[in-house]
Parts: sequence; C-alpha cells; structure tokens
Amino acid sequence: MAIREVLQLGDPRLREVCRPVANPASAEVAATVRDMADTLAHWRKTTGYGRAIAAPQIGVMQRIVFMQLPGAEPWPFVNPEIAWASDEKMIVWDACLSFLCIFMQVERHREITVRYQDLSGASHEIKAGAERDLSELLQHEIDHLDGILCIDRVVDLKTLCTREEFEKRYRAASPYAVK
Repeated sequence: MAIREVLQLGDPRLREVCRPVANPASAEVAATVRDMADTLAHWRKTTGYGRAIAAPQIGVMQRIVFMQLPGAEPWPFVNPEIAWASDEKMIVWDACLSFLCIFMQVERHREITVRYQDLSGASHEIKAGAERDLSELLQHEIDHLDGILCIDRVVDLKTLCTREEFEKRYRAASPYAVK
C-alpha cells in the first residue's frame, strides 16, 4: 500500500505503550499490516537490514508486529505477548530501523513463548528459540509495543558501535549476515 516514514530515536512516540487491537480482522489493521510490509521491504532493499517492524515505528500506536524472515511467509502478529521466558539468557547483537546507525549488544531470554492473534482474530501460541534468531527478534519487537528500545537493554556501553564498524567486524557472524 505505502512506504511509511520510520520514526527515529528521539521521537517521543517510540516511548509510548501501545493500545491493544480490538478487532484484528478490521480493514484498518489489514491496511496497517500492508504498510508495515511495504515499509520493511523498502528498508531491506535499501539498507540490507530489516527482518521485522512494529506498528509504533510507523506512528501507529497499536500492538501489531510484522515479520518477514528471508525465505519465509509474511507473519503478522496482533496483540503479541510473551507468555513465558526461559531463565537462561544470551547476549546478542541488536540494531533497530529507528536508529540503524548504532549497533549494540543486549541481553535476551534464550527461549520464549508468545501468544498472539492473526489477521482473522484466531489465537496462536509459538515457542521461539535460537532457530532463525526468532526469540531475540520477537523480544525486540514486543519491547517496541511497550515503549522500550534495544538501547535501553544494552549490556555494556562499550559494545556500542556504528553500523560501519559492526559491518566490518561482526556482521558475518550475526543474524544480519547477508545470505
């Protein structure tokens, strides 16, 4: 439908807690998901980054996440919530379309269970782990819905680096590696 502007670090809307979606099957939600898909595809094409996007990143303050993993079907999540998180944690590289010039290491749960609705309103539950880096990705996106940014979760300020340094030193061993 449309490529939307991605809000950037400093925009106060990125710090707002999003409201639940009352009707996942509404035309408004479908249009938002199409815009999220178009915006994510544009970022992936122009920057080489972007596996998922949260609705507040395009200024829609609703609990919607859209994921498009390489070689996988598009995957919208409406009203996602983490129902369970493992005690075991991991340190991972993280970045965000809302400040793609900065990369950092954050701590995330190794495994989580997420409850969500699809675009028909049907409820689902998935267990996410290290496979396809799904656990860390969903935690990142669900954080957006609560006004939390990955920069809030940095484990050590010394891990902050520019995109150029990340690409030179760490990208090949990360989920952002070019396939």
